[in-house]
Amino acid sequence: MNIGDPFIFGAYHYDLYPEGNGKFGPKASLEGHNLGNDFDNNLPWRMYHGRSIPGFPFHPHRGFEIITIVEEGYADHFDSKGSKGRYGEGDVQLMSAGSGVLHGEMFPLIHEDKPNHLRLFQIWMNLPAASKMTEPQYKMLWHEQIPIAKPTGDVRIKVILGEYEGVKSLGSYPTLGLKTLIIV
Repeated sequence: MNIGDPFIFGAYHYDLYPEGNGKFGPKASLEGHNLGNDFDNNLPWRMYHGRSIPGFPFHPHRGFEIITIVEEGYADHFDSKGSKGRYGEGDVQLMSAGSGVLHGEMFPLIHEDKPNHLRLFQIWMNLPAASKMTEPQYKMLWHEQIPIAKPTGDVRIKVILGEYEGVKSLGSYPTLGLKTLIIV
């Protein structure tokens, strides 16, 4: 049986956030930002749906999985199942919404003395019909533990899921439709 392409959506956020204000928001003026719906790519940084801290407050997900890779900066995750935590600087989050979960991800501007740049990738994958009502799951892969393949010269490949040239990932993720994911 061919279930088709499970890929739903991919997102890339690169924001040149300024210094923080001590409350995880920007020290800079919010003038020109459409708070609650700030997606203007002409600006160097966006608040997205955040009003004082950039990010995406509580919103629902169901029936798909999200892989979030924060290469630069930080994200704060919290959800209706009680999972929460801060990750970034190369960490990866695997989240299965399964039967449904409310979750939020905010981008705290933790540095008050230097810029808080954010570089984040997300991949959304549709769950197979048989897995859509599974219990939501959340798993962190901390950057210090992610296996690295070094095929040639200065090339470094993070093995998030699966295997690449004999380097195996930390394990599998039970419902994820994606079997192999590597990041160069």
